[in-house]
Amino acid sequence: MPIAASKTAAAVAALCLCVACGSRAQAPPVTPLEALSADSVQLLEDLRYLSSDPLAGRATGTQGAALARAYLAEGFRSAGVEPVGGVFDWPFSWLPAGEAEAREGVNLIGGRTGSEHPERYIVVSAHYDHLGVRDGVVFNGADDNASGATALLAIARALRATTTRNSILFVAFDAEESGLRGAHAFVADPPVPLEQVAIDVNLDMVARTGGLLWAAGGAHTPALVPLLERVAATSPVELALGHDRPGAPEGDDWTRSSDHAAFFQEGIPFLYFGVEDHPDYHRPTDDFENVDPGEYLNALRTILTTLLALDETLPLETHPTP
Repeated sequence: MPIAASKTAAAVAALCLCVACGSRAQAPPVTPLEALSADSVQLLEDLRYLSSDPLAGRATGTQGAALARAYLAEGFRSAGVEPVGGVFDWPFSWLPAGEAEAREGVNLIGGRTGSEHPERYIVVSAHYDHLGVRDGVVFNGADDNASGATALLAIARALRATTTRNSILFVAFDAEESGLRGAHAFVADPPVPLEQVAIDVNLDMVARTGGLLWAAGGAHTPALVPLLERVAATSPVELALGHDRPGAPEGDDWTRSSDHAAFFQEGIPFLYFGVEDHPDYHRPTDDFENVDPGEYLNALRTILTTLLALDETLPLETHPTP
């Protein structure tokens, strides 16, 4: 159930107190998971800002989207993520069916170089756009998908505490709500050769778990299943595998439901983390106040644990068949 604003404020205050006490009593974080936990206050502030009214729902091509993009770019810089090709902004355009003028969007792409396999990339992706303003009402999209965009920043900051074997690309996609346009633009004009992309880990709606987080992709790349099962055995949130089987009832197969679909169509393995649709999905009530901070942090702990395990496991033994 959605929590009240007062409950959210209390949770944030408790997290602040916990972090402050820990900083006095303990040495600085030395592992990515410790760094993520210590970063929980900033995590919530990022989510609060990206889903706030001044950003007006972050619709593609709007000032709100530009504000979100600038915030994410600065977050990447402060986390030590390097712009790819010297820039974070990767503009693209598309011509919608039946329209005379092209529309424009902007992806953000940053990276960090692997210590052992700099030529092999893990893409960690999330779209930052949402539905904007409709009939004068702001659709803030806290879970969809400020939660995923915020997670990119949190994961990037957490990884400052370690080195990764493989290179990582952090990609904030635009125009997902317009038909995965940013993701398709990425694979059509990639910043690195697609054959060097080992997997896409896509995050779309990862805050409102209710205690249950889904990981899709194992049905197409069976080598992922043992890894996910190991993560699930100790995960602070229930991690369920599924929503990825061809022939499943309509709406139950998430293989093509978000930006990872563009990678799947190119034969690139994917992992998609997300939650079931909730009553606030694509409604103006998808607000920061309805996010449980503990649920959100536990989901990110699980995702980060999976990412670190992937980094140790690559290359995968099998590849998906679109």
